[in-house]
Amino acid sequence: MLISSQALCVKFGNHLVLDRINLSVNPGEIVTIVGPNGSGKSTLLKTLIGAVSPFSGQVERSPALKIGYVPQRLHIDETLPMTVNRFLNLPLRRSQNAIKQALLRAGVQGLEKQQLNALSGGQLQRVLLARALLEEPTLLLLDEATQGLDHRGTANFYQQIEAIRNETGCAVIMVSHDLNVVMRRTDRVICINGQVCCEGVPEKVSESAEYKALFGLDDDDVLGVYQHQPTAKRSLRGMANVG
Repeated sequence: MLISSQALCVKFGNHLVLDRINLSVNPGEIVTIVGPNGSGKSTLLKTLIGAVSPFSGQVERSPALKIGYVPQRLHIDETLPMTVNRFLNLPLRRSQNAIKQALLRAGVQGLEKQQLNALSGGQLQRVLLARALLEEPTLLLLDEATQGLDHRGTANFYQQIEAIRNETGCAVIMVSHDLNVVMRRTDRVICINGQVCCEGVPEKVSESAEYKALFGLDDDDVLGVYQHQPTAKRSLRGMANVG
């Protein structure tokens, strides 16, 4: 087990944001955390990595844990001249071979000399992914990393994440609203709204009453059953129609 939480509670002032969250992530596993706005998804991620302190409960991390983090977005001063290569060398210098390999794995090879402020949204997110991969993580964290990308860009990004998992063996925790796309690329889904509402393999979660209630779905919104397979080959017969 790479990371786990037991009875994790987080408070901001008198507001209880997370209530008794139990979860665990194993090596090589892709776990997706979904929930409505304000449900505590990003707070959970920040608590797992130690950026937010729990009110009670605990987080256990394996001694082998190395985290790579991809944020929702990076705000860049458009007047600041900075190449991709220079950005990836901050705060520590990296070998050119390591940078080329990270960009290749992220699907944006050859961008070393490009200015950050000239990249498209999709290219920038992949550069952020490359930066996370430079840490050679055993656990890759993505906090709604495809926000602002179109449907095709989002699908391609998550396909790249699955390929990285298959190549490196790292585990992945993804926080996302992109339910249709993410469920094709995940091993397990955890739905939260302050508490864990439901969890399990994608087809089990997408058909659960708790999941439908969380996203305001009814039976007419469910188009079929997601056929989950524990290998890279999976098929989709249909799933919840969530945009």
